Amino acid sequence: MRVTVLGAGVAGLTTAQRLLAAGCRVRVVAAAPIEQSTSYLAAAVWFPTHVGPTDRVADWGRQTYDVLAEQAVRGVPGVVMRESLALYREPPGEPEWADAVRGVRAATAAELPPGYEYGLRYVVPLVEMPLYLPWLADQVGANGAEVYTRRVHSLRELAEDGVDVIVNCSGLAARELVGDQSVYPVRGQIARVSNPGLSMSVRDEQHPEGRAYVHPRQNDCILGGTLDENSWDTRVDLDTAASILRRCQDIAPALAEATVIDHVVGLRPGRPTVRLEEDARDESGPRILHNYGHGGAGITISWGCAEELTALVMEGLAG
Repeated sequence: MRVTVLGAGVAGLTTAQRLLAAGCRVRVVAAAPIEQSTSYLAAAVWFPTHVGPTDRVADWGRQTYDVLAEQAVRGVPGVVMRESLALYREPPGEPEWADAVRGVRAATAAELPPGYEYGLRYVVPLVEMPLYLPWLADQVGANGAEVYTRRVHSLRELAEDGVDVIVNCSGLAARELVGDQSVYPVRGQIARVSNPGLSMSVRDEQHPEGRAYVHPRQNDCILGGTLDENSWDTRVDLDTAASILRRCQDIAPALAEATVIDHVVGLRPGRPTVRLEEDARDESGPRILHNYGHGGAGITISWGCAEELTALVMEGLAG
């Protein structure tokens, strides 16, 4: 089966990899190099953020957690299992994502920064995307996929050379590409700073100044961040930058010793729910399937969505 995957962010590349494993002949088409993708900018820690529907996200997240955990064991570039701490001002109860993580406990008083009475400890995958995405693209190429850089304005442009299936993993571009006005930008601003010796991810989703998270990586820390719905502005806001630094120092005081490297803005592909489905079949052309709208959970549900999308493709073949 000849399949064209549109998009080379984490959704497109994981989908291409799963289709290749299923025996498909795959071509990947991307509007720009992977270094210019939203995925490349992502903090990329496993955590369901700004995405639905809840039940399907839970399944996709569980599958993805298992894949990334196995990749961490194998030493895949950029993938590590990161000790983590979620902070709360009220008793948190059991989070919806606890089953996938398979081990959540209450933080001790000694593990909490000043001003916090409650926290949860757990371990999740952290993925350093500037290392992981190139590795993933290399894997896709090594497994036989052809990869092209080409901007398209309609899926019809891809219905050439007798392709059997088109898979749309175009993210935010789906708004114009397929006329899906339910897709909207979710602006995310983050800071990248030197690592003063941190080894644990920390987050407070209800900080008074806005979401706060600190994710140590190999040579830096990612601090965030914002979830600004329907904002197309990719300029760095200096007031927001200062706020991110303040609130992240609240949850990780050691950051007072960190040096700012840069500030980054990206646009996540928001949608009320992920679109993972097949279009009504037009017998005159290739089948069209969609896999986009992952919000702030691209890495968190990537492999699970790719697995389900591949199953849909193969079920259609059997039919």
